[in-house]
Amino acid sequence: MVGDVAHICNRGVDKRKIFNDKEDYRRFRDNLFLLNNVNGKIRTKYKNIFSINANLPDRNKLVEIFKWSLLPNHFHLLLQQKENRVLENFMRSLITRYCIYFNKKYDRVGPLFQGIYKAVLITEDSHLLHLSRYIHLNPSEFTKSLINAYSSYPDYLKLRNTVWLNPNPVMKFFENKVIPEIKKFNKYKDFVEKYRKDSTQTLRKLILE
Repeated sequence: MVGDVAHICNRGVDKRKIFNDKEDYRRFRDNLFLLNNVNGKIRTKYKNIFSINANLPDRNKLVEIFKWSLLPNHFHLLLQQKENRVLENFMRSLITRYCIYFNKKYDRVGPLFQGIYKAVLITEDSHLLHLSRYIHLNPSEFTKSLINAYSSYPDYLKLRNTVWLNPNPVMKFFENKVIPEIKKFNKYKDFVEKYRKDSTQTLRKLILE
């Protein structure tokens, strides 16, 4: 259905690495923007699509991108489709194009991912909030610096302004503070890094790993 928010995850086949170097991470990350267009891949001579003044071409988005996190052997996305069935089209294009790039670069053949992808709908505000924390904490298994990880976390801390990312659905909770878990936290960073309870207890079947 239009408006559905979904947590999406996929990992490398046999748990293999799907990102080996910075170029790999950046190729997948940039395609989140470049492929998010009704009329096909955006062709643009951009210098830095993460720039606050990025001159991005007009487009009809397939999905709204709320959150992303890329780990050595898997990724997490939080997306909302703009029209019926476009989420499936976007994810198929994203995964297929990255697999083609990866196989050509590393001279390999065959599937790179475990199936198409896993997806689950988010229906409760508390789940959206805790899933946000879970996705942004996920890189801590591989790095000591969450800010320097390949994720949308710096955007939520206002250290970066990615113009094609929409953090508003999560950040609005910290303006109204209607959810009990965040009433004692003034900042998103404090909730992510200092909240005592393990978010996986709340999310259960929504974390897809």
